[in-house]
Amino acid sequence: MSIIDWFAKREKNTVDTTEKLNIPGHLWIKCDQCQEILFQKDLKDNAHVCLKCSFHFRMAAMDRVALICDPGSFVPCDEDLGPTDFLGFSDTESYVDRIRKAQTKTKRKDAVVSGLALLAGKPVSIAVMDFSYMGGSMGSVVGEKITRAIERGLENRCPVIVFTASGGARMQEGIMSLMQMGKTSGALERLGRAGIPYISVLCDPTTGGTSASFAMLGDFNLAEPGALISFAGPRVIEQTIRQKLPDGFQRAEFLLSHGMVDRVVDRRELRETLATLLDLSFGGPVS
Repeated sequence: MSIIDWFAKREKNTVDTTEKLNIPGHLWIKCDQCQEILFQKDLKDNAHVCLKCSFHFRMAAMDRVALICDPGSFVPCDEDLGPTDFLGFSDTESYVDRIRKAQTKTKRKDAVVSGLALLAGKPVSIAVMDFSYMGGSMGSVVGEKITRAIERGLENRCPVIVFTASGGARMQEGIMSLMQMGKTSGALERLGRAGIPYISVLCDPTTGGTSASFAMLGDFNLAEPGALISFAGPRVIEQTIRQKLPDGFQRAEFLLSHGMVDRVVDRRELRETLATLLDLSFGGPVS
């Protein structure tokens, strides 16, 4: 078949599907912002930032750990903790089934990874939320693991860094999920009284109960470009007040211009920025 014949058949919508190029979907991804087709390996090598428009894709928790921490230094903690359906909750499907699906998808027990690590040679206690696990929702286990990460910072007298990516409190756990807001905030109060720095990195999205608690309580609040950071989302607000919101409302740059975050940092510069903040915290030289 000539190329002219092929296009003629395409025009008539009668192209044989066996003639289409078979490109494995896991090798390529389209940018949500500029629509560029990107090779997955190139995207990963560029810290999951679009090579054309610098759109920041969401990252898996362990990819972020590998990007930020010194190679081989991360020691995971509390990996045995997993959620329990203590309310017997069920909506369109049971909470037990949702947990099973999320654990199969992400290969981890809940929506946060935590542990001790080195960053530019300095010890840190780190927690990284993973949006791909039930929208990064904060249930009892997530709150407990973040609280323990803060307490490890207190015990080891090392800075605490938390990366947030969450839709908020986990409704399947009711009031128990909301109690994590107070628990994590209380742990940060104790950390602050001890004079130990806490750095919060706000990723896309950071909303609901996480933004109303530990996410916005950092001594340094950093945000990734374009990250949605809010309590109630823009669609909810528009439906409530029946008004159109400003362009870029609740995005990282909007919050920076209104004094809600300290700096918006490109992910490719984030490790260097965190290292500089640690130097300042330890009173050492700024590289």
